[in-house]
Amino acid sequence: MSASAVHSLWTMAADPIDKIDAPKIEYGQLSPTLIVIGAAVLGVLIEAFVPRKPRYYVQLFVTVVALTAAFAAVVGLAARGFGTTKAQIAAMGAIAVDGPALFLQGTILLAGLVAVFTFAERRLDPVTHGNRVDSFVAQAGAVPGSEGEQAATKAGFTTTEVFPLALFAIGGMLVFPAANDLLTLFIALEVFSLPLYLLCALARRKRLMSQEAAVKYFLLGAFASAFTLFGIALLYGYAGSVSYATIANVVEGDISTMDPALADTMGNDALLLIGVAMVVMGLLFKVGAVPFHMWTPDVYQGAPTPVTGFMAAATKVAAFGALLRLLYVVLPGLRWDWRPVMWGIAIITMLGGAIVAITQTDIKRLLAYSSIAHAGFILAGVVATTPDGVSSVLFYLAAYSFVTIGAFAVVTLVRDAGGEATHLSKWAGLGRRSPLVAAVFAVFLLAFAGIPLTSGFTGKFAVFKAAAEGGAGALVVVGVLSSAIAAFFYIRVIVLMFFSEPKADGPTVAVPSPLTMTAIGVGVAVTLVLGVAPQYFLDLAGQAGVFVR
Repeated sequence: MSASAVHSLWTMAADPIDKIDAPKIEYGQLSPTLIVIGAAVLGVLIEAFVPRKPRYYVQLFVTVVALTAAFAAVVGLAARGFGTTKAQIAAMGAIAVDGPALFLQGTILLAGLVAVFTFAERRLDPVTHGNRVDSFVAQAGAVPGSEGEQAATKAGFTTTEVFPLALFAIGGMLVFPAANDLLTLFIALEVFSLPLYLLCALARRKRLMSQEAAVKYFLLGAFASAFTLFGIALLYGYAGSVSYATIANVVEGDISTMDPALADTMGNDALLLIGVAMVVMGLLFKVGAVPFHMWTPDVYQGAPTPVTGFMAAATKVAAFGALLRLLYVVLPGLRWDWRPVMWGIAIITMLGGAIVAITQTDIKRLLAYSSIAHAGFILAGVVATTPDGVSSVLFYLAAYSFVTIGAFAVVTLVRDAGGEATHLSKWAGLGRRSPLVAAVFAVFLLAFAGIPLTSGFTGKFAVFKAAAEGGAGALVVVGVLSSAIAAFFYIRVIVLMFFSEPKADGPTVAVPSPLTMTAIGVGVAVTLVLGVAPQYFLDLAGQAGVFVR
């Protein structure tokens, strides 16, 4: 056959094919995420090209500017009505731009900004070889205790990569609660998980413990991701699509939008139930709900404390946002199946977190179990399945994230010769040594306990009220009991700080730079403002509580 004949066959076959449409991307509506990811890529280039001495300052500047600009973009979108009247699906159906997405993105960006200040803190550790050092290892690739590590410390190396890593994590978290199809959800999950696995391994002190925490988090996180991905595959088999709206239509029995060739094979309820269970399991793992919580105490204890604060706050916000969207947008037609399961998980999470926390002797593990209990309280709002349920969860997440970052920032200040003094016995008498630090920590503990006039009380009240009105009264009773149990160990720490004699060889309280002072100050301010005058923010969360579909 001649070359011309082959050519003519090829052109005839190619003629009827329609041209491929270029994707239509609404860059303005995706601007918060694009700014953060762009700055993260710029951060990688800074690592490569900027000399070692000014690198820390350049990275910090780029990170703070990017997070501030992204937050301004979120506020701009909300002001133009994208949270309410103009809410829509952007990026060819991949991302939802609506009230819950913008509210959670704003919360993640502010929490990330405050957390970055604690990352940049350089006055807490003693000056080493004439250099100020932060909480992160001098050279991550060096074996702990090796000559390479000592040489890197002596040369004054610092791991400035933590800033682009944090930005990549925040970028993934911004997409996670706004994802409108299962593949986008999974990619966002990986984009924010992988930097966190790395950040957990970078502690300057107690490096082996830090690396152990990172390996545990990585292995368990990989399992959870695999379950999520398998669940996504099953849901695709069930509905013939990964789009949230299409799956929701098939769940509700409307298969008019489907390809007729697929219609016969779809709608297998076994695929639906197992797939949903697996995807929800992956999200509950990120939230730290019982029985998927096993990683939480070890990782919170081993990771560098600024990273722990960042993870505890921002990951919860992102994961609860994704869980809400999945349950309220994709599965309202399956409510009678998932509600009883969520009831059970909320109850064992509240009780499990509160009871086990009583036995803890390390302050970071205590806060880890406390965060598990809080995941249970937030799940009570998720179970409400009403618009009030959504807005109460949004408010609780915003309030909780700042208290958490503030509390972990205070933990970085209490130090002895080995670094941070996290054993509870070391905190005895802290109120006499350093009344201001102890008082600030007491404010955070009271907020965690849900004492009136703190943000914790307003958040718990909103969540329990929504749950009671949504017909989950029994859950509220368990929640109040769990809160009472939890109040015991928070108040025990306050008693320890103010009413015990300080030990002669006890820890000192380091004087931080303005960066950590800002983080703690913002935490206290948010805690008190949301406790004393929460109405504006409750209204804001109420307006933001409607999902677009």
